[in-house]
Amino acid sequence: MRWLVIDELLPGDSIRLAERLDAMELGSGITGLYWLPLPESLLSAIQQEHTASCGPHVMALEVEDTLVRLELLVRARARLRCDCLHYASPALVAHMADYLSQLLAELQIAG
Repeated sequence: MRWLVIDELLPGDSIRLAERLDAMELGSGITGLYWLPLPESLLSAIQQEHTASCGPHVMALEVEDTLVRLELLVRARARLRCDCLHYASPALVAHMADYLSQLLAELQIAG
């Protein structure tokens, strides 16, 4: 599995991040796992075609005591298996890395 990992967080940092993600209603129903929405413009052609049947498309973010881990697999919330589930493009990875960095900066979390 491919991941973007930010480690060496303080436990209080991960709590603040989880609280923000909960406030944004991005929780998955599993403690520490969040679904980050993706801009449709950066989805692949097949993902855009499957938005109505499989979407929304998301990337998983795991928040642990001292790290956050962004899974680089684009998932479909409505289906477990489909051709539209595949790894993010370099442009989408860059966008989501920036998104996560900005979120950490807003919370004054060194990452």
